[in-house]
This record gives sequence, C-alpha cells and structure tokens, in this order.
Amino acid sequence: MNSYSDYFTYSGRDLVCDGASLREAAARFGTPLYVYTERGFRERLLEIEKALEGIDHLVCYSIKSNSNINLLKIMTGLGSGMDVVSGGEIYRALAAGASPGKIVFAGVGKTDEEIAYALDSGILMFNCESMLEIDEINRIALRKNMVAGIAIRINPDVDANTHHYITTGKKENKFGVAIDHLRENFKKLGDTRGVTLLGIHAHIGSQITSIEPFVAALDRQVALIEELRRAGFDSIRYINMGGGFGIRYRDEEFFPVARLAEEIKKRIASLGLTLIIEPGRYLSGNNGALLVKVLFKKKSGAKTFLITDGAMNDLIRPSLYNAYQHILNCVRRDGSEVVDVVGPVCESGDFFAKDREITVSAQGDYLAVMSAGAYGMSMASRYNSRRLPAEVLIGSDGKAKLIRERDTFEDLVAKERLEKLV
Repeated sequence: MNSYSDYFTYSGRDLVCDGASLREAAARFGTPLYVYTERGFRERLLEIEKALEGIDHLVCYSIKSNSNINLLKIMTGLGSGMDVVSGGEIYRALAAGASPGKIVFAGVGKTDEEIAYALDSGILMFNCESMLEIDEINRIALRKNMVAGIAIRINPDVDANTHHYITTGKKENKFGVAIDHLRENFKKLGDTRGVTLLGIHAHIGSQITSIEPFVAALDRQVALIEELRRAGFDSIRYINMGGGFGIRYRDEEFFPVARLAEEIKKRIASLGLTLIIEPGRYLSGNNGALLVKVLFKKKSGAKTFLITDGAMNDLIRPSLYNAYQHILNCVRRDGSEVVDVVGPVCESGDFFAKDREITVSAQGDYLAVMSAGAYGMSMASRYNSRRLPAEVLIGSDGKAKLIRERDTFEDLVAKERLEKLV
C-alpha cells in the first residue's frame, strides 16, 4: 500500500481511482469535488470483521467521519451498525436502512428532543457522558413508560498520543465519567428505574496509530465491569471500545487491527460480553480525495503559490489542526517544486499545504488532496457564501456516480426569510 491508498494510483500519467480517471471526473463534475471508492469502504469493513472473527461483536460505523447516505447504505448493507452523535445522524442512519437495534448514541450534550427521538426510534443504547445525562434519560424514559438501555462512557485517563484537539480520554477532557465518580453513584444508578446499564464505553481519541492506549483503556473497562457485576449489575452485556484507529496521511504505520483483536480476545473471551467498536476515519479516511483546480500560479518573492478553487471551507483539517494531507497532480509530470497550496477564502489560514514539495504544476491542472474521506465533507461549511462541493462515488464497475449535487446559489439563501423592516 502506498502513502495514501491502494485505490488511488497512477495508470500511465493519469491518477485514477479504481480505474476511473480523476482528471476526467473533475472535468465532468466540476471542482471542488470529493471522490470516494466504494471498494475501499467495503474492503476496510470486511478487514475489521475478519480480524474480529471468534469475538461476539458489533461494528458501528461512526457517521460523523463521513455521513453521505450512499456510504451509509454500503455499511448497513454489510451488516454494520451506526455510531451517532445527534438526532440528525439518527435520521441519516435510519434513512440508510440501519437497524435501530444496531445504533448507539454518543455525545456530551444530548437534548431532550434528541433523547426522545432516540427512544421512539428504538436504538440499542445511549453512551452516557455524565450522571446528569442519565437523570435526563431516566426522566424522559419514565414519561414514555419505557426503559432506556445505556452504557456509561468512562474517562480512563489514558494518553492516546495524538493531537490535543482530538484526544478525549484524559481526565482534563470534557468527555466521560471519572471511574471514582461512577463508584460513588453505584447505588443511585441501581435504583434508577427508567434506565438499565447494558455496558461500559470508552473512547480515548482519534487518529491513534498504536494499540497500547486501547489495551490500557480496555483493561480499565474490564476491571470496572467485573466490579459492577460484583455490585449486582448483572445486566451488563457490552464492552464498547469506541473508535479512533489511525490511518496513513504521510508515513504513519498502518494500524494493526489484527494485533489489537488478539489482545481483545485475551481479555474478554471468558466474560460473556459483546464487543462494540466505532471506527469512522479508519473506514472512510483513505478512501476519499478532494479534487481542486489550479486557478493561478502566483510568485511573490521567494514563494510560489498554487491558488486553487478549493478552500478551507471544503476541507478544514489543514487549517484547523495544521494537518498533513498528501497532494498529487492528477497528471503525473517530471520534476518537482516547493509551493504553498492555498484557496480563495479571505483568511490567511486558508491553505492545504505550506512549503510543500509536489510535482511541477500549472494553471488549469487538477490536484488531488489525498486521505480526505474522513472529516472532509462532513466538516465543510458555506463560509464566504461558497457552495458546498459535489460528491462522486467510484463503483466496483469503475464508473463514477454523482452522490451529492453541488450547491446552487439558490441553495445558499433557500432557508433565509426576508422580513419587512420597520
């Protein structure tokens, strides 16, 4: 596998995705354009399923990484559940054909409306982030004469060794319940009639490239489950490790899913538990690219800028995290140059790469920003009244299918209402 994906390669001088020319896709559908590989989504999920053979498990795709309904249908068609963090994501999951009994609902700030919608939809469980949240779910469930299944997300205080914006399992993070605080509430939890404790959940961060943090968190989850069972909580059936498996953006090691699976088997095989994992980026990240067009090649002093029609509103990771995204020209040429790849948005932070050595490029070329399948379109905005990009899926037959139309100018104001001023 190369530094970005098995599915995006050069065929002669053309960059292709599963045989489809990206240059031709860009010319046909316009840019900025997200392109995804159907084969990649399928094979990544099947890779995880194979690694977890012999473990009673449920894979719940993390919708927030990429929420296009066509991609969700690919996942549900292969039996995947869904990890959701909002009422809107519940709606998307159900619209894509997900079984409600395979949906888990996470997030630190669930509203009453979202909790009621989730209960009415019959989801598997809520991943609860505080005792206050459990109180709210209990209140709403009792009002509906229902009992809500919950898992408690613990904060295991494990360092995931990732970017500080996307680490979530340290004690200073806003996520989860401290284990000592949970112990103090064992009795209250046992007396709560509108919820039943089905599992223990942990999610320690994103883009984690080694298994050691996951193993450390799993050990704490197992110890807590055993303690809870001794305290009479015999309803616990699930252990949820969350997601966060890293992908390759530049030179990271490929995440060893099979090796992690072996460590999981050692720890839970005898406990009668069903494992839940919530991969998102691992399934979507390397399976997408953002295509942009070079509008101008501008020289200013010692700097060379490739000004593209793509911007931070289309893909914010480089601006937000200073994240590295590999960049390729859709036509392979000889020679290289050091450039800044930037967009037209009125912010100095509007860039895809700075001081990056890439293939010599010219005005009118199409560039591919690689590993953009996760947290690309799902984090896109209409800043500067820019239209949201189109999305294309390359099917197993090598044909490009439009799965989201580009915004029109009318879309930008469609929900706005003109009021007569006094």
